Amino acid sequence: MARRLDRIDRRILSILQTDSTLSVAELAKRVHLSPTPCWKRVQRLEAEGVIQGKVAILDPHALGLGLTVFVAVETADHSAAWLQRFAETVSAMPEVMELYRMAGETDYLLRIVVPDMPAYDAFYKRLIAAMPLKNVTSSFAMERIKSTTAYPIPPDPED
Repeated sequence: MARRLDRIDRRILSILQTDSTLSVAELAKRVHLSPTPCWKRVQRLEAEGVIQGKVAILDPHALGLGLTVFVAVETADHSAAWLQRFAETVSAMPEVMELYRMAGETDYLLRIVVPDMPAYDAFYKRLIAAMPLKNVTSSFAMERIKSTTAYPIPPDPED
């Protein structure tokens, strides 16, 4: 069972989700700790897997990746072996940003990014050639209205 996060842990996580480039000294100042205890908390949160990594968030348009597609996949095969092969195959495709196993009519949902429609068509052809699929439905994003990587951190129920 995961250790309960206290108020300071929650504040550290909230700040780091917004800007993980802050120095330990600046982070400590913002959470009202001295640098060493703050650094130890960050190290513990990393060791416990609460902080899974620190990354730069890039603009897909600046990279020439102007088309976002949500791909809904239905399969007739629900075996563990099929799932493992599908997960490995799709996860290896660099266009796939996210892959979810779903409940309901759609079995899997993918979010992919590609430069344009011909690139999506090439991706689609590779996808359907790689695995037996019952149905593949694509929805094309016209505009990204909100995008965040920051999770809402629930307050401590004892606060």
